[in-house]
Amino acid sequence: QPQLAESGGGLVQPGGSLRLSCAASGFTLDYRVISWFRQAPGKEREGVSCISMTYGTTKYADSVQGRFTISMDNAKNTVYLQMNSLKFEDTGVYYCAMRNIPFCRNWIGFGDWGQGTQVTVSS
Repeated sequence: QPQLAESGGGLVQPGGSLRLSCAASGFTLDYRVISWFRQAPGKEREGVSCISMTYGTTKYADSVQGRFTISMDNAKNTVYLQMNSLKFEDTGVYYCAMRNIPFCRNWIGFGDWGQGTQVTVSS
């Protein structure tokens, strides 16, 4: 049974940084993509960043472009999201999810999800 587990969330001041981790178990990440999504209170879930585990290509939402960096460690079966220059509006629950297609073309078709990790940006 594939499992994804997020970690690294917390409370941070505006302008600060956090690094989220998404550890995969029960399967390998070949020919798949891992994406980060987030959901703020009262808002719909939105795609934040994606990485192809096969090709290493990445995709970012406009709202985080230039501030967030997604990366992978195939040996550890883990994907990271480095978040810098955090803003109040980055607050939310962050989820990682997997899709069995190795291209980051859109934010649909993700069938396996982690439980989420809370990120709160507050002064």
